[in-house]
Amino acid sequence: MSRMNREIRLPVGTFAGTGGMAVFGNPGACRKFLQKMFWQLFFTENSIMIEKVTVVLLVKISHDRRGGGPACQSSDPRRKGAGMEFRPCIDIHNGKVKQIVGSSLQDEGDQARENFVAAWDAAAYAEFYKKDCLRGGHVILLNPETSPFYEATRDQALSALSAYPGGLQAGGGITPENAEQFLEAGASHVIVTSYVFREGRVDYERLARMAGTVGREHLVLDLSCRKRGDAYYVVTDRWQKFTEERVEEKLLQHLSEFAAEFLVHAVDVEGKANGIERDLVKQLAEWGRIPITYAGGVGSFEDLEELKDLGKDRLNVTIGSALDLFGGSMAYREVLRAVRTKR
Repeated sequence: MSRMNREIRLPVGTFAGTGGMAVFGNPGACRKFLQKMFWQLFFTENSIMIEKVTVVLLVKISHDRRGGGPACQSSDPRRKGAGMEFRPCIDIHNGKVKQIVGSSLQDEGDQARENFVAAWDAAAYAEFYKKDCLRGGHVILLNPETSPFYEATRDQALSALSAYPGGLQAGGGITPENAEQFLEAGASHVIVTSYVFREGRVDYERLARMAGTVGREHLVLDLSCRKRGDAYYVVTDRWQKFTEERVEEKLLQHLSEFAAEFLVHAVDVEGKANGIERDLVKQLAEWGRIPITYAGGVGSFEDLEELKDLGKDRLNVTIGSALDLFGGSMAYREVLRAVRTKR
């Protein structure tokens, strides 16, 4: 019987024989590969003795969905507890990467007031962020499934997730029925809002089902909100419907039992690059039990510094329309330096 060392190249990683390693972009690729390989090696090639086969999946079989591969994990200067992180965004509307004014989004006619329409596709942005090891960014589908543009928007999202497996989160119309396709494509987390709200309130039965389907460690709850009176209320259905849920400590505490992170768009200032929602930022910073990413209104480095200060360097930040990548005046490299500078 012969001995064999075998290496097989995969689209998203490698498998090696003696002392080898496998790196996969998503668990589906891993499962299919292992099923195929072990069937071939132990059943159809029974005259070959495998000297030693070691399959190492980084951290665990699901690729831990943290992404970026070994290079990012070793070179990324950010560490847990190191303060604010920059979380990039890829917002997709009508099949194109865009920056829009959040409060202008309407399902009827797939309308929105556009600040920027990108020449790059979503995968190009994902590859760009991957080079800087920026993890935890969000890919948001801004069309409902009923839209004639949904398929094009979804395909853009899936291509971005595949380009940066484990590095990006996916949101927009996520349910237990479709979440796995985004995780299989490479999403580290799925971002959910509308599914877990019903008749203006959190539906904890649905929330438990969502968390049970994907795992708490892969679930981000989008608590994007708008101000009504003197309080901020969660809005759903692409920010068009007010709920009765106030963004306050009690709600955050309850929901944190089901989710790994929160994403909070300050919808009233989203896309306007005209200053942050100060009261909301201070409120979120006071709680700060799990990671929270704030988005909305950052239009200058002064706004960014104010967010750091009022947020006690605890909140992560997303910048959209003001970033030079989306036609704005804030230089991307300068933003990274500012975010990573210790206070």
